[in-house]
Order: sequence, then structure tokens, then C-alpha cells
Amino acid sequence: MSQTIAPRVRTLLLLLLAVTGALLAGSAPVSAHAALTASDPQQGSVVKEAPAQVSLTFSEGVAMSDGSVRVLDPKGKRVDTGKTSEQGTNTYSVKLHSGLPDGTFTVTYQVVSADSHPVSGAFTFSIGAPSTTSVSVSDQEAGGGVVGGLYGFARYLSYAGFILLVGGAAFVLACWQRGTGERSVQRLVVSGWLALTGATLAMLLLRGSYTGSGKVGDIFDLSLLSDVLQTKTGAALVSRLLLLAAGALFIAVLFGAYEKREDDEEKGDLTFGLAIGGFVVAAGLAATWAMAEHASTGIQTGISMPVDVLHLLAVAVWLGGLSTLLVALYRAPSIEPAAVRRFSRIAFGSVAVLAATGIYQSWRQLGSWSAFTGTSYGQLLLVKIGLVVVLVGIAWISRRWTARLSQAPAAKTVKAAKTSAATPVKATTKTSAKASAKTSAAASAKASATAATSATSEKSEDEDRETEDEKEPAATPAGGGDGKRATQLARQRAAVATAREKRVRDADPLRSGLRRSVLAEAGVAVVLLAVTTVLTSTEPGRTVEEAEAATAASSQEATGALAVDIPFDTGGKDGKGLARVEIDPARVGGNDMHVYVQRPNGKAFDIPEVKVSFTLKAKDIGPLPVVPDRIATGHWTASGVQIPMAGNWAIAVTVRTSDIDQVTVDKNAQIG
Repeated sequence: MSQTIAPRVRTLLLLLLAVTGALLAGSAPVSAHAALTASDPQQGSVVKEAPAQVSLTFSEGVAMSDGSVRVLDPKGKRVDTGKTSEQGTNTYSVKLHSGLPDGTFTVTYQVVSADSHPVSGAFTFSIGAPSTTSVSVSDQEAGGGVVGGLYGFARYLSYAGFILLVGGAAFVLACWQRGTGERSVQRLVVSGWLALTGATLAMLLLRGSYTGSGKVGDIFDLSLLSDVLQTKTGAALVSRLLLLAAGALFIAVLFGAYEKREDDEEKGDLTFGLAIGGFVVAAGLAATWAMAEHASTGIQTGISMPVDVLHLLAVAVWLGGLSTLLVALYRAPSIEPAAVRRFSRIAFGSVAVLAATGIYQSWRQLGSWSAFTGTSYGQLLLVKIGLVVVLVGIAWISRRWTARLSQAPAAKTVKAAKTSAATPVKATTKTSAKASAKTSAAASAKASATAATSATSEKSEDEDRETEDEKEPAATPAGGGDGKRATQLARQRAAVATAREKRVRDADPLRSGLRRSVLAEAGVAVVLLAVTTVLTSTEPGRTVEEAEAATAASSQEATGALAVDIPFDTGGKDGKGLARVEIDPARVGGNDMHVYVQRPNGKAFDIPEVKVSFTLKAKDIGPLPVVPDRIATGHWTASGVQIPMAGNWAIAVTVRTSDIDQVTVDKNAQIG
């Protein structure tokens, strides 16, 4: 049996690691649910006199400490006091020293958004006139690097552990109570508890470095751990550990006292108690995600947090139950068709809950149809929806196998029951020999029962082996050596019985078909869980669009100019960045245009070519091409850009980062 299941398990494990690595490593860390919408001085601006302070405005509140904002002069020397203060709604400032020289200054910031994700960036402004600067801003964003990868994997592992723990327990309580005695099912649920506990502890240790320096050496810094415990995320992780302690007690009762209960009335009462207690613990665990991540910020938090709990519970019941069914089909001697039918109905209900809660969450996090294709969150959500559709399609195939399995004639079961007489075994004076003999008898009886259902060729082979087994003495009267021999014989008979059970299971075409479809479901579920993990750390589409609108409005209000930020990815190495197009005065007639090209961390991006065009689709005007002149690293400009009439213009920017890597991206903006 182990030789058959091992390749499939290894395949699933490799798939899990490959997909997780590709998604977590291939997706750049992003600022989630908080974005810089305005600054004073503005990005790229030139001021005549040195300001007394630098102010930053975010799309929503952030956690900021002293040192979160740094201002560096052209030589790289800090010129801020290090003390940050809140100046108004979502606006924070840091005071500057007096007597600052002329030149270009760099502002860097690193804060934590309300939904627990780190946010970082940088921009420049100049006093008097622009100058060269020796400041080198690291390309690594907050939440990236080795620590970011470890934290992302721990987050994935925590979701997987929660699903196995909650889904496995729900499966045996609601569908297959006999499964509490199956060692493979016990190991699956306990593994889920261990994975969730270990991942939670790892996230507590990694959290300080993840939102701070990103250095591996800071993982075991106890002072950082103390700071983490005082945050909302730290409180959620500690609460999760306390609930896991209650979960350990639940597991002990489920696979201990509950499994040993023989009285139906007592077992029924204990089932009800375990169901209530288990639901409370599971809902509490799900709430530790809802209270600290996307559901806890933004609009309608009073609705979104309970909906998020329901969503997580539905995922766990469906995918965790699916994993338990897969283990039962491969490792358990048998599983009743009634149990599979019950799970099929429960899984259908879980999918319905997932659909309802998922639609609400999608609307809340996207806010518009354009965010589906125009933001990273929307694109990932489309991938997730596609995977769910595939998963539901495979589940429909599994339901067909389940229906055929439940309609199969019961004659084989009856026949097997009639042949379940135990093979007589001689008793010995040694306790170990007696126990071994009983084990051998039970195994032989079980093998006889299952062998009755196999094919004719297998039946004759099994009868020959049973005859040989009966010729072997189960135990000899006395003596240490004889007792040891009896134990060895019992183990051999148990191995033979296990092999027979496996042949019977593999010979059943209905069970084999169901196993294949459930295995396919589990494989898709692994990929789905990885995409979901990345989705939880991606900035929601609604926030992206609101932040861009706020940035444009702030820029236009301050200077009368229009500013449009357009992310791009040319697909090559180092091909990601942001193109900011500023049009002044953004009116009909001649305009001055500036294009700033930056890396994801805000640093100027030195690329060979930039082109811009304007199209008014409503009036069928354009594209009107503009080729700006390069005046500095990451800065292009053009004068006298003519806008013939007011309207919602599509601004297309073509960015070339190498001889072969080029992309054109666009965004609409109201001009005139």
C-alpha cells in the first residue's frame, strides 16, 4: 500500500512547494490597503526655501513610529529630527533641521497598514534647484527578501493547518464517526494542529523583522517580539495560540474518550458537545484572521469580518473534508458509501456559502469592474475564480462516482459478513503471544471477509495462502523463544491480511474512480490555497484606484496639474516600475508634460526610452503621439503638448527597459 500511495503523496507535495515558491517568489511585495496619496513637498517638486517639515498623507491610517520617515540630504546625511507626529486625518509629519543646503533630498518611509502589511517607498524633492545625490535606496521593499519569503510560507502553512484541523474534525463528526478510530485520519488532524501551531509561532518571531529591517538576524530579537505583542496582529496571533490549546483538548477527546464510547446515547451526547465546542474553537481561529487582515479595514467592517469567518469555515469544511476523504480512500480498509454521500451534501453547502461570501468580498475589495483587469488584486482574483470553477467541475465528477458507489449491490458486504469466522489460534502462557494470536485471528477474519469480494483468480490465490497460514503453528506452548516466534508469525499474518485488503480495494473500479477524482480535487486545492495566500497580501483593487484618484486630485489641487500613475512590467529582468505622467495645466490647448519613471521602491529608473500618446475614443481622436526629451535619470519632459478638446482621454505610455523588453500601458484621465 505504501508503494502505491507514496508517489501520489510526493507528487502533491512537490506541486505544493513548486506553486508556493513560484507565487510567493514571483510576486513582488506590495503595499496592501494603504498607499501614499500626497506629500508636502510634493514628489519631484522644486521649492525655493527649505521646508520646516515633511508631511505624508496615506489613503488610510497606518502604524508609524519614530524613525519610520527619514529625510536625507544630497550626501546621504539625515536631516530630520526622527520624531514623527500625526498632523491630521491619515497625515503624518517629521520636522527638519534648520539651515539645509540647496539640492535634491530623498524621503524614505516604512510603516504598517491597518491590515497588518508593511508599506514602504521613497521620493525626492529639491531645494533651490535639482542636484545629483549620493543616496542609494535599496531595491528591496518592506516585506521582501528571505524574511518575507519565510513569512509568506508560514502564512500559507497556517491556512493549510487550519483547513486540515477544522475540515478533518468536521468530516469525522458529521460524516464518518467510525473514522475516529482510523490511525491515518488521526495523524491528518493532528498534523493540521501541529502545522497551524508551528506556523503561528514562526509568524510571531518573524513579524518584527518582516515589518522592519527585513534582516534574518532580527528574527530572534526579543525587543522586536515585545513590540509585536503590542500590535493588533500580535494580539491576533497570541489569541490563535490560546485557541489552539483548547483545540488540543478537543482532539484528545475526539480521538480518545469519544472513540472508546460504545453506548449510543452517551456517544450521541458527546457528539453534540464536541460539535458545539469544535464550532466555537474553529470560529475563534477563523476570527484571528478576520480581525487582523483585509476584513478589519475599509468599508463595512461590521459585516465583512463575520462574512470572512464564514468564508474561512466553508473553505476548511470543504477542502479539509476533501483531504480526509482522500486519506480514507487510500489508507482506510473501507469507508461506507453513506459517509461519502453525507460529505457530498455538506461540500455542496460549503460551496454555496463560499460563492455568496466570495461575491460580497469581491465587491468590497474591488469596487469596480475595471479593477478586475486593471489591478494585481483583480487579476489574482480572476485566477482564483477560475481554479474554483475547475474544482467544482471535478467535484461534480466525484459526485457521480459517489452516486454509482451508493447504488452498487450490497451482496458483497453480506457475503463478506458470513465469512468472518476467526481462525482458531492456540493460546500460550506468555501474554505477548496471546495478544499476537488475537491480532492474527482478527486479521485473518478480516482478510477472509474482504477476500470473498475479490476476483476469481485472486480468490484462489488467497485460499492457497490461507491454507499455508493454517499449517503454520500460531504459537507453541511455552518458552521465551516460542513466544517470540508466535509474535513474528502474527506480524507476518497481519502483513498478508493488509496486502489482501489492498488488492480488494484496488480491484473495486468504483472506489478507484472516486479516488482519482478526489486526488485531482486535492491537487487543484493546493494551487488554490497558494493563490489565496498571495491574494491576502496584495493591495485590494478598490484601494489602488482610490489612492490613484486621491493622488491625482491632490496634485491637481496643489498645482493645477494632472498626475496619473501607471504601473508597468516589460517582462524582462528588472522590468517592473511605475510611470507618472504630469500634465500642466491639464486644459484644452498647450500643456507642459513631465514623465517620471520609477522602480517599485520609488527610486528613479534609468531606462533608454519613453513615449506617450493621447486618445479620445468618444470623439475618435488620436492617438496623438508625444516623444518627450530626457533631462535626468528617470525624468522626461515635453512642452506645448496640444489637447484639442476636453474629455476622458486615454493616456498611453510606452516604456522600453532594454533592447528587447518593451510594454505599452494606459489609463484614462479627464483633461479640460
